[in-house]
Amino acid sequence: KPRGRAGRLPEVKRLPRTLSLEQVAAVIDAQQRLRDRFLFALLASTGMRIGQALGMRHEDVVSWERRVVIEPRDHAPARARSKNRGRASIPVPGELIRLWSDYMHEEYGGLDADHVFVNLWEGRIGRPLSYASVDKLVARTRRRVGFHFTAHQFRHTYATLAYRDGVALEVIGAVLTHRSPSSTLVYAHPTAEDLRRALDERGVLDRVRDLIT
Repeated sequence: KPRGRAGRLPEVKRLPRTLSLEQVAAVIDAQQRLRDRFLFALLASTGMRIGQALGMRHEDVVSWERRVVIEPRDHAPARARSKNRGRASIPVPGELIRLWSDYMHEEYGGLDADHVFVNLWEGRIGRPLSYASVDKLVARTRRRVGFHFTAHQFRHTYATLAYRDGVALEVIGAVLTHRSPSSTLVYAHPTAEDLRRALDERGVLDRVRDLIT
């Protein structure tokens, strides 16, 4: 029998998969209903988890201050429960607030319900939108746009773009309601394109090129 302790193979840390801005726009534009358009626009504008979005109540949209609140709540149904107990207040663009207002007036109407995202055309009308319904929506959208994506990729895309634009990791972590700073560090691993962009901005590649030519 071979002797010795079994060793662990080093884990290969993979960068979060993200979408291009063109792909994000294509997903939002592919929606035929305001509710669904608002859902994807919200994910793109805040980096929310899908569970946090599905758990939103009307008071979480502070329209006059152009911000939305992630508020953990006790006794939330499983279909609309956030992954953790993190709380955040996230600034959003005015366009998102206008889209929310259109959704409220044109589709939600006078429906007596607490949640922002509810069944409006199938299932029990007024009940919180479920993960399964979002999965079906994502599958339909994939066929329309012609590329694969997940709802969670909107979160990774938001965080990656924020980091590349110079937003501090602690700020990104607060917006994403990360419990540990290590959860946010994954976005600090630069890709080859990130390195090229940074080196180009500092003129390093030009100086190296001059040494060769």
